[in-house]
Amino acid sequence: MSTTATTTGLAIETAGLVKTFGDNRAVDGVDLTVPAGTVYGVLGPNGAGKTTAVKMLATLLRPDAGEAHVFGHDVVREADAVRSRVSLTGQYASVDEDLTGHENLVLLARLTGHGKKPAAARADQLLDAFGLLEASGRQVKNYSGGMRRRIDIAASILNTPDLLFLDEPTTGLDPRSRNQVWEIVRAVVAQGTTVLLTTQYLDEADQLASRIAVIDKGRVIAEGTKGELKSSVGSGSVHVRLRDAHQRPDAERLLNTVLDAQVVLEPDPVALTARVGGASNGRGAAEQASRALAELAAARITVDTFALGQPSLDEVFLALTDQPVQDQRPVRDQTSEEATA
Repeated sequence: MSTTATTTGLAIETAGLVKTFGDNRAVDGVDLTVPAGTVYGVLGPNGAGKTTAVKMLATLLRPDAGEAHVFGHDVVREADAVRSRVSLTGQYASVDEDLTGHENLVLLARLTGHGKKPAAARADQLLDAFGLLEASGRQVKNYSGGMRRRIDIAASILNTPDLLFLDEPTTGLDPRSRNQVWEIVRAVVAQGTTVLLTTQYLDEADQLASRIAVIDKGRVIAEGTKGELKSSVGSGSVHVRLRDAHQRPDAERLLNTVLDAQVVLEPDPVALTARVGGASNGRGAAEQASRALAELAAARITVDTFALGQPSLDEVFLALTDQPVQDQRPVRDQTSEEATA
């Protein structure tokens, strides 16, 4: 592995990274290559090994095998150099709940080398930027969940890090608070910081990450851009909403026959989804979808809405692992081939 990642444009480089706890191989030979100046997503369910991998990269855990470099520095032999360039926001708030938001940031700024006046100025700057200025005099224990996550991230960038580890930063937040955190992440990256984001939320990885590693049982099972991952499991999906829920069994049988693909019954009682584009007869996704729509009409099955789109990250994960990760909304990258019947 190269020890000059700064000259090759890499923030993180790992090879065969391993960590065991007794009989549990929490991280099992992980290889990662993270370009500098990007958001790199690590997607996987609870217990996949995401947090353990982050702790090794942040020098909080010592690897049992393999190598890891952060901006060219070995995380074991050059741990101090790594720590000088990274910051970590974990799953739980690390600030003092009995202090106010302003007091927390001033305290942490002083501990990281700021003078008294510069510490107060930096605290005010971040509180304003994160929409917390009005709440700066309140104790953190009286903050909402979204406010706590924002103060936590603010604390992580008091000294702007070259690499920010965000370990499931929006777990348990409402949609509005999650969107606020996402905007903060984008702003941090725009200032030149690299972000390694671990998440179990599909839409979070879809929204923020330029590249994604899918990890399961301690191993990276797929890696690439969102488009590459989606293309790896099929050309597209047909999403159909019927007018009459009683016709869904007939529609399921017909789509299964016409598309030669498994049909998934959605929680919505009038909705179905089927993968297209991988037919052995060579038909493309659009042609298959058009034929399916014609066959439904011929069978007098009324379709209210029809859409052809790429597979979602949910479908990618199901195809790779046979288990779902969490999502808080349907994620469908629909193409322009969408119609209402």
